[in-house]
Amino acid sequence: MLRFLYVIIMNLFRAPYIIPKMRREAAHPERYTEEERYNLARHVIRLMKLSGKVHTKAYGTENLPKEGGYIMYPNHQGKYDALGIIHTHKLPCSVVMDKQKSNSILVKEFVDLIQGKRLEKDNVRQALTIINEVAKDVADGKRYILFPEGGYEFNNKNTVNAFKAGSFKSAIKAKAPIVPVALIDSYKIFNSFHFGKITTQVHYLEPIYYEEYHTMKSNEIALLVQNRIQKKIDAVIH
Repeated sequence: MLRFLYVIIMNLFRAPYIIPKMRREAAHPERYTEEERYNLARHVIRLMKLSGKVHTKAYGTENLPKEGGYIMYPNHQGKYDALGIIHTHKLPCSVVMDKQKSNSILVKEFVDLIQGKRLEKDNVRQALTIINEVAKDVADGKRYILFPEGGYEFNNKNTVNAFKAGSFKSAIKAKAPIVPVALIDSYKIFNSFHFGKITTQVHYLEPIYYEEYHTMKSNEIALLVQNRIQKKIDAVIH
């Protein structure tokens, strides 16, 4: 949290220009292309990384499907998770996140800029709507980040908690590729007491195509993705 505040303070002089620009482009998708808005989001992330002394390495980008939509399912460590993925993911993608956490300064602007979905965790009807909307978008070729753990613990030290089966319903409905993403040391950025330079890792694992998982139940898919991510993390840090 202290680093998050530090990054905000270090970029205050940019706020009068950057925040209105983000809001303007988010409010007028008919005027600014998806690529333009996504590039602005990545530009802001680069500024935050520079001021926060953060370096993020990407591995396995060759595993990302070359065509069509897909959903990336990463482990969840903190506020930097989606930013690290967006920074290393060249093609435009969006995110599904907790509505309660989506309205703080800069987070709101990011979510609006990439047309993210806000999920009300305790609203079953709204959650079903989001599932259907994401499924349709992905079937139409859009790419999403969706955190199947649903939340994270402060300073979780690369632990992976149980993945929720319902998180995979959008991929199943869209018959879309599932891309497991292993995040390492992402928690150190904004969700720990680490200071100084930090290097995080984003590992894009081999996608799981519909032909591979279509006979599986959603809880089996969740466990499969969770285990692949855990295996990658264990292989890297041990």
